[in-house]
Amino acid sequence: MATEIECYRGVVHPWLCDSMGHMTTRHYTAMFDDASYHLFATLGYTPDHLASGIGIADVKLTTTFLAELSAGSLIIVHGRVVRVGNKSMTAHYRMRNLHTGEIAAELESVTAQFDMKARRGMPILPEVRATAEKMLSEPD
Repeated sequence: MATEIECYRGVVHPWLCDSMGHMTTRHYTAMFDDASYHLFATLGYTPDHLASGIGIADVKLTTTFLAELSAGSLIIVHGRVVRVGNKSMTAHYRMRNLHTGEIAAELESVTAQFDMKARRGMPILPEVRATAEKMLSEPD
C-alpha cells in the first residue's frame, strides 16, 4: 500500500446533522475536500502555484458511506495517492470514527492539474509527480 498521511481531524457538530440525527452527505464532502488540500500540499502544491495560474480541479468523486456519524463523533481522515497519470492523480481517503475505530466513509477522487488561464488540464509538475510517485512506492 502507498504511504498514507493524516489529512484532517474534526468533530461532528449537531448543526452538521440532518433530521435523522446523522451527519449529512454535504458535510462528508466538505471534510474530504479539506483533507485533499493537506494531501496536495504534501505533494508540493503551494499558494505560489495558484498565483502563477496553476490549479487543481476534482473531476470525479466516488464516496462510499460505511457507518453513521452522529453529533459529538470525532473523526480523522487519512489519504494517499493511488495513481499518477499525465494530467491527473487519483487519491483515496478514509474517514474513521475515533471513538469506535470504524471507517465511516471512503472517497476516491480524480484530480486534474489545471491551467487556470487556458481553462484546461495540463501535465503534472515534475516536482509534484516525483513526490507522488515516491509516496506510491513507499509502504505504509
